[in-house]
Amino acid sequence: MAENLSSSKCQCILIVEDEEDIRENLKMLLELEGYKVFTAVNGDDGLKVLRTMERPCLILLDLLMPVMNGMEFLKEKRHEDTIAQIPVCIVSGVAEKPDMAGVSVFVKKPIDLEILLKVVKIYCHPI
Repeated sequence: MAENLSSSKCQCILIVEDEEDIRENLKMLLELEGYKVFTAVNGDDGLKVLRTMERPCLILLDLLMPVMNGMEFLKEKRHEDTIAQIPVCIVSGVAEKPDMAGVSVFVKKPIDLEILLKVVKIYCHPI
């Protein structure tokens, strides 16, 4: 499936992360790599951003957030046809990979940036 996605010209990524330092550092890194990056501070905000932005090639999603956590975000995302198929990479400090439908990849915090960039390159093309 990743091969089909990587053949598209998508360059857009959504980061859903409540920790400002992590969110802004990931945004800066990905923009330096040539991606167009949007951010959200929790799952509810992430859904609102998704509904207004161009379709991203990947969502980087934290699990533990206030207002709407990552699990709740995934549940809501699955119910909306226009966004249900967007690949999700969980970026979280949870002890082990969660077993969740709709998750393509899991990257554990603290984030290994080299691994994260490899994951992003599977799904997205820089500008």
